[in-house]
Amino acid sequence: MKKYITISIAIFFLTTSCDKFLDEQPQGPYPTSEFFLTESHAKLAINGCYEPLSFANADNRLWVVANVASDDAIKGGFPGDQADIEMIDNFQIYEDNGNLEALWGIYYEGISRCNMILKHVPDIEMDKALQGRILGEASFLRGYYYFQLGNIFGNIPLVLEPLAPEDMQVANSQQQVVYEHVESDFISAFNFMESALQQNPSVYPAGELGRATPGAAKALLAKTYLFEKKWSEAALTAESVATYGYSLMPVYQHNFNANYDNNNEQIFQVQHLSGQSPVQGSRLNQWLAPRAQNGYGFNEPTQNFVDEFELNIDSIYDPRLDYTLGREGELWFDDIPYSPSWSSTGYNQKKSLQPISEIPVNTKGDADLNFTVIRFAEVVLIQAEALNEIGESPAALNALNKVRKRARESYLFDNNLSGFGTIPDGLLPDETTTDQVALRIAIRHERRVELGFENLRYFDIIRYGKEYADRAFIDENNFIYETHKVFPIPQSEIETNNNITQNNGY
Repeated sequence: MKKYITISIAIFFLTTSCDKFLDEQPQGPYPTSEFFLTESHAKLAINGCYEPLSFANADNRLWVVANVASDDAIKGGFPGDQADIEMIDNFQIYEDNGNLEALWGIYYEGISRCNMILKHVPDIEMDKALQGRILGEASFLRGYYYFQLGNIFGNIPLVLEPLAPEDMQVANSQQQVVYEHVESDFISAFNFMESALQQNPSVYPAGELGRATPGAAKALLAKTYLFEKKWSEAALTAESVATYGYSLMPVYQHNFNANYDNNNEQIFQVQHLSGQSPVQGSRLNQWLAPRAQNGYGFNEPTQNFVDEFELNIDSIYDPRLDYTLGREGELWFDDIPYSPSWSSTGYNQKKSLQPISEIPVNTKGDADLNFTVIRFAEVVLIQAEALNEIGESPAALNALNKVRKRARESYLFDNNLSGFGTIPDGLLPDETTTDQVALRIAIRHERRVELGFENLRYFDIIRYGKEYADRAFIDENNFIYETHKVFPIPQSEIETNNNITQNNGY
């Protein structure tokens, strides 16, 4: 039986002309006997490994399991529209839920493509530095896909090489084994890419932004350690990320502004480009925008999320609130007054959206705002959390306060803020406690407001444990921690893989 791999030429990086994609069309399927023969083939194949990350694919529903399932958001939209999302929102989650089917398929497709790279590219006669970089990118992407699958589904099959159809009945591996493999992928990715840079410092062309880098591998390795509660490893790895030149942007909002894509805070972003055929722009701009602006109105922020933000004595909010969402009495994009009638909760999130002045109504689902996988602020908070858990609370406090300082100092750098030039009295003061329990609460609070609507919250709730989750979902009658700490493996996989088990052994 011939095996085929579809090579996507839709590449997620900037060219020297400042385009985020090569202006080429997909060329169709290649038999593997005729592919993986040249350096050009290797380059095409690694570009295809990035494609499953993209929100150009309307089936990429990471926002459903990470945000809508959490206490930060509700489904929104019209009642009955996208009923599978509503089922997840209500914790009536079954194996045939289309959102879970889609995520499973997208991420395993990415893994399959990476496995082909890791198997065949070492045999290609090509530039060694480029070869190492490509192998590093494939290891990185496979690690990311497995990290997401492990978080969402728990115990899952580990497929680490291309398999013949008769060998694809792969049993679940325990979630911890999956995490350990993710560690090894990120470590391999780092080693490959660092070695490539030592051989040839220009192996990453200046215009090709969006590729996985050694710094990105370190950042996601630190995050993996955090999820495993390997606190010392997480703290040390997070600390090392700063050596790659990342820094906090002076204005928080610039992390969600297409004019500042790939900035110094962004460690790894999914690249989007509008106006291409096939579509390579972000469809989140339509899925999550209010219906009043030709969106579908999904992923609406809750009052519970809004209440998490701090106010000073004059009732001035943490500026991250209005950078994150629209609310009554404040301006929306393009200086349009926000109307709470646009949402069933009175709020709409903004981080995944662009103004109509940038993306017109008639091309709403083809936006060029990048999607952030991980940015430096999260790494700083990873370091803070890990340091606190190993008893180094003064150092953890220092890391935490870096994030708070940047947030309040947006008033010194963003002339769009009312009162620009002066930080409001008492707004977001430095935390001072070194009590481990109190500081843990402060760090968890900071993660929620700093990283809100960045597709992280549900996984944080679950990893914090049953007591925290039960409090977060106290009004959700259907939530059962032991059941819902992972999502069910899709029915289609259960029916085709005789060796897989449901409920992941929990």
